[in-house]
Amino acid sequence: MLLLDYENVLIRSLLTERFSGAPPASIDQIVSDFDGVTFHLSTPDVKTKILISINVKCFRELVQYGAQQVLEREYGPYIVAPEPGYDFSVQIDLENLPDDQTAREDLITRLALLKRNAMAAPFEKAFDEFAQLAEEASKYTSEAAPAGVAEGGEVMAIHYREEEAIYIKASHDRVTVIFSTVFREETDRIFGKVFLQEFVDARRRVLTLQNAPQVLFRNDPPLELAGVPGLQDAGEGKISYITFVLFPRHLTPQRRHENISHIQTFRDYFHYHIKASKAYIHTRMRKRTADFLQVLNRARPENEERERKTASGRTFRVQG
Repeated sequence: MLLLDYENVLIRSLLTERFSGAPPASIDQIVSDFDGVTFHLSTPDVKTKILISINVKCFRELVQYGAQQVLEREYGPYIVAPEPGYDFSVQIDLENLPDDQTAREDLITRLALLKRNAMAAPFEKAFDEFAQLAEEASKYTSEAAPAGVAEGGEVMAIHYREEEAIYIKASHDRVTVIFSTVFREETDRIFGKVFLQEFVDARRRVLTLQNAPQVLFRNDPPLELAGVPGLQDAGEGKISYITFVLFPRHLTPQRRHENISHIQTFRDYFHYHIKASKAYIHTRMRKRTADFLQVLNRARPENEERERKTASGRTFRVQG
């Protein structure tokens, strides 16, 4: 199984080349990423200043959940006014880079994680809400807890793809992350069920995986989404809901960064491996068909009759 990178590899490779002391050159590249995210790398003013802009379909929703604060924390001195047609921009001056090589590598990594950091805002907010709710809940018994503590925080919806969304809800004892995903073909749905069942079975079967998040799969909206506006009907079984339950052991400050990165890439990881599995099976089918044809060709009788012609044009059959 391939584990997809959290960062944009093209941004990393380009910046690594430019940060290594290569001669300045004009740049004007549009880079596509998963989930319809688009980057624009350019040198609009001078060759020594690289402008990196990002366009995210759900950026307005992310801003509501604190994306601007997260981006300012990660890219503060490099932030500039957004480029027209894009949601957020940073500018890097090649003549004013950090002197320390480690600091340069860290800057490259942060810039390559621009999409990840923008999408991290609602997850960070949910993790913070969990900590607050857990602290409040510790003051009460389960029966005496106020409604706000017992019910948990609001459901944060991120409509990051057409017809698909991520829903995040913090409670005093967990954070629930729900992916709605669309299967365009019935075979994709079948492969998806096989993959998701393996998530469940592996957690039960392998002792070291029992600390992994709980995974649930259903075709109708989970109870956590009751009352959420804009939910699509699962008509014809095309829409499914995949739920991850993150428990306190997954929400510690030490594991926060890694877990946010992992869960963000789940949808891309999931559908990528469905397509990879279909391609593998089709390859095996073609190989098996070729083997069968070879067997049939070898099974031809050696003494098959052949048709010959005489000089006058008459035909007759002979055996080889």
